[in-house]
Amino acid sequence: MGRGTLRVYLGAAPGVGKTFAALGEARRRAERGADVVVGVVETHGRDRTAAQLEGLEVLPRATVTHRGVALAELDVDGVLARHPEVVVVDELAHTNAPGSRNEFRWQDVQEFVAAGICVITTVNVQHLASLTDVVAQITGVTQGETVPDEVVRRADQVELVDMSPESLRRRLAHGNVYPPERIDAAMGNWFRVGNLTALRELALLWLADRVDEGLRRYRAEHDIDHVWETRERVVVALTGGPEGETLIRRASRVARRQGDGDLLAVHVLRADGLTGASPAALRAQRALVESLGGSYHQVVSDDVAAALLEFARGADATQLVVGTSRRSRWARALRGGVGGAVIAGSGEIDVHIVTHSAAGSRGLRLPPLTGALTARRRWAGLALAVAGIPVVTAACLAAGTALSLASVLLVFLLLVVAVALVGGLGPALLAAVVGALVENWFFTQPTGRLTVARLDDLVALAGYLVVAVAVATVVDRSAQRATAAARSRAETALLASLSRSVLAGGGGMQAMLEKVREAFGLQSVALVESDAVVGSCGDPAGDVATVPVTNGLQLQLTGRDLAPGERRVLVAFAEQAAVALQQGRLAEAAAEADRLAAGNSMRTALLAAVSHDLRTPLAGIKAASSALRSTQLSLSEADRAELVETVDESADRLAGLVDNLLDMSRLQAGAVTPVTAPADLVGVVHRALTWLEDPSRVTVTAPDDLPPVLADPGLLERVVANLVDNAAQHAPAGPLAVTAGCLPDRVELRVVDRGPGVPAADRERVFAPFQRLGDTPSGHGVGLGLAVARGLTEAMGGTLDAEDTPGGGLTMVLSLQVAA
Repeated sequence: MGRGTLRVYLGAAPGVGKTFAALGEARRRAERGADVVVGVVETHGRDRTAAQLEGLEVLPRATVTHRGVALAELDVDGVLARHPEVVVVDELAHTNAPGSRNEFRWQDVQEFVAAGICVITTVNVQHLASLTDVVAQITGVTQGETVPDEVVRRADQVELVDMSPESLRRRLAHGNVYPPERIDAAMGNWFRVGNLTALRELALLWLADRVDEGLRRYRAEHDIDHVWETRERVVVALTGGPEGETLIRRASRVARRQGDGDLLAVHVLRADGLTGASPAALRAQRALVESLGGSYHQVVSDDVAAALLEFARGADATQLVVGTSRRSRWARALRGGVGGAVIAGSGEIDVHIVTHSAAGSRGLRLPPLTGALTARRRWAGLALAVAGIPVVTAACLAAGTALSLASVLLVFLLLVVAVALVGGLGPALLAAVVGALVENWFFTQPTGRLTVARLDDLVALAGYLVVAVAVATVVDRSAQRATAAARSRAETALLASLSRSVLAGGGGMQAMLEKVREAFGLQSVALVESDAVVGSCGDPAGDVATVPVTNGLQLQLTGRDLAPGERRVLVAFAEQAAVALQQGRLAEAAAEADRLAAGNSMRTALLAAVSHDLRTPLAGIKAASSALRSTQLSLSEADRAELVETVDESADRLAGLVDNLLDMSRLQAGAVTPVTAPADLVGVVHRALTWLEDPSRVTVTAPDDLPPVLADPGLLERVVANLVDNAAQHAPAGPLAVTAGCLPDRVELRVVDRGPGVPAADRERVFAPFQRLGDTPSGHGVGLGLAVARGLTEAMGGTLDAEDTPGGGLTMVLSLQVAA
């Protein structure tokens, strides 16, 4: 008996049609004469899915009792006993009830496949074990049921059931996924457009990786070792050198030239772990690669060319980008570079040798005689050489024949090392040369002459001189690099600090000037523009030195003379000063413009409100009261009651408008200080509905275990009242719904109307003060209700947003934190 096959229908989210597609495949196989049964399928109340079961044999489920509750599960024994050709098993990631034959359903499926039964199953991408953490970050929900990736990867066929987020949300809104009572909560949580888009991308990427695996497996099984150019893949070789950025950008252009190609960067580490490259440079190059949409890799090998080619072939690369050698022409002539070896073994892979500014820049150069040590140390080293040579010579002469020539050379070499440590390269070279002459004169046969009779003495003197010069050079270079590194670290730290000061704005100028004064040991630093001081620190007494920044702008320094190197660095700081000054002025100008614009907008809106919306209820009150007071009119009791009601309604409308105006002025002045405490959201909603003329048209739905929210009950009541009143105005004839639901760390309240709705482009504008989008006639408010509601909500630490109502209308979503 052979092994059965496994066919998996993979989806990005519930409702895309996985079960429908699986049952469709089962029906097609049954029509072709195959023995097909349905082991377990969950229709979730979807009529079209249930219709697909018609004509298929559905096996009864097994009953498992757990803690006194009977649970229906897949009958594994029944399927194995029936032994059909094909069995449909829905929801691969399902966890079986305790007491079942296997703990997980995917283990049941593995038994069927091993028994020679072909299985058709379904799974969502969020249930793949390797993606649960990513899905949790996207949706905020951690999946409790998972299936190992390897189970799905080993499937004989994986088919993606795909649907765009917009289409899936329409299916949900039409009731084709969940029952009506679950639609609103689903639309606002799992089925957000952002969530669905991200899950869809995860499913596509996961399946693309599996396709790559299948392609590589096929090539391996058929001994195909050449590259198949299914899509452009460009590998760029990095050494950590200065040419890295040039190579990366060139490789990126090559990858994009043929469409959406892949960019892979690889750095070859030596097997001993010594890269020979700057870790900081490699980090910067890795960041650049990832910013361009590529991936960074490292391989270990002593043969760089072979490692690059092996990596490129393993990645199915079509092109390989390598930089030309930075060695000198003489060095390249003596030994071929990596580029030549890569070209020789590249085969069908195209190789690009890219030139750059650092090419051929490393030649044979003599070190400078002036090192990084101070003048005092060089003079001390010179003094040690001048005094030490006579002392060492006298000591060796006094020892006489007890010291051989080798011992004398070793003593003089120790002197050269000491001089190099103290004074650097120049004094050490002087000590080495003079020491060699003294050794030749006093200790080499024939003595008293600058000649050497024996060849081994000549070799010893030459060796001494070479070693002495080499040691002196190494010591001096180490001092240079240590000094340069310390200087670079200090300059980098100072530049970073100054950049933060510039970004701080406002007081950043004074802090920046103070940092410059401290860093360079100056007495005072002043920023002067056209002879006017715009910033200063310290006491400006003494001679003034200037550093020009721009035309009319300069730094004035007092305290000491700056070396040329310090002035070079100070130019960068001066430019930062100019940026800080300009930034401060732009910020002041922008703040002033915003203040004037806001004030002008508020005055214009208030005038419009007073001239239109506030006059309407006032006019109604005036007309009704005048009619009541008139002695010339004969009014019935019904007429008088109607006029009194008009006065009352107009006064209520006027009071509401004034309350909103006062609330908005308090919000804009920052005078709203909520007193937050655990609040019963449902109780607040019922109190807020008393503000409505007809509370009976509002349906309130909330779970019994809804936790309290962290809010100010009084402000929350105003928010809910404004939301319900706004919904009533825009949907005067239809029903209104207020639903509450609990998420892991917050509670959402939805005010749903079936009115005309608001276009997506205008949803943020509805929260702007004095904005009605032209949908409400004059006299029905000044457009402050939603603006006040959002302001009060944000003051309590919540959010208020607008969404489409499935089927038409607008839904206001109020989100508040759950009280601890």
